[in-house]
Amino acid sequence: MKLLRHGERGHEKPGLRHDDGTIRDLTGVVPDIAGAVLSDEGLAAIRVVDPDSLPVVDAATRLGACVGRTGKFICIGLNYADHAAESNLPVPPEPVIFMKATSAICGPNDPILIPRGSLKTDWEVELAVVIGRHAKYVSEEDALSYVAGYAVANDVSERHFQAERAGQWTKGKSCDNFGQLGPWLVTRDEVADPQDLRMFCRVNGETKQDGSTNTMVYGVAHLVSYLSQFMSLHPGDVISTGTPPGVGMGQKPPQFLRAGDVVELGIAGLGEQRQVCEDDA
Repeated sequence: MKLLRHGERGHEKPGLRHDDGTIRDLTGVVPDIAGAVLSDEGLAAIRVVDPDSLPVVDAATRLGACVGRTGKFICIGLNYADHAAESNLPVPPEPVIFMKATSAICGPNDPILIPRGSLKTDWEVELAVVIGRHAKYVSEEDALSYVAGYAVANDVSERHFQAERAGQWTKGKSCDNFGQLGPWLVTRDEVADPQDLRMFCRVNGETKQDGSTNTMVYGVAHLVSYLSQFMSLHPGDVISTGTPPGVGMGQKPPQFLRAGDVVELGIAGLGEQRQVCEDDA
């Protein structure tokens, strides 16, 4: 299934994408694409509903982040060897973990807001993993059974804030609208192999990133298991798994986003996003 949330920001309703391409409203079937709905049992309850029986949503309706009530937005740094190289950093011996504020999460086509004082706002197409049930000390062999599904994420980053000012990466990752998520949450049964997905990012029509999840240093199963050794993972938690090469700071010369730029990104089978950059008020 391709699950989604639609409507005004802060008032999104649950929905799904029908095989005919229409958006169908799940209001009254489930309260949200969140919490217990993300469990195997919760998803099974949606599967028995005939999509043709659900109301059609206007195609022009805004899409929100495809999962609600996210408690943790966990990001993995330098998880593609060629991206580490373009960052002039070594491949880490263990996954690099940092957090992105959940207030950064927004819809897949909501604008990228260039924060005040920004010098180096950058793009990063990433595979997002959405947790479906409580995970703690899980094995790598069982790890994927804790996944509700997968989505496209744009881990927007301000490199000057991230790397050239004192402290950790968080402040360069957590600005408002620095976490586009969606358009859909694609349930794990529809993703045969999360380590074999093509991904791309274009800026103003020019392809900047063209990669595949098969070049990850640490795959999805390893990451879910690894993270669960340090913290409990809860339904709705998001793991953004890193980006392939081609980000702005890796261009020669470096290139960063400005108001009016258009960013398009996507992952095979998981949908596409489109954002127009705006200066934050």
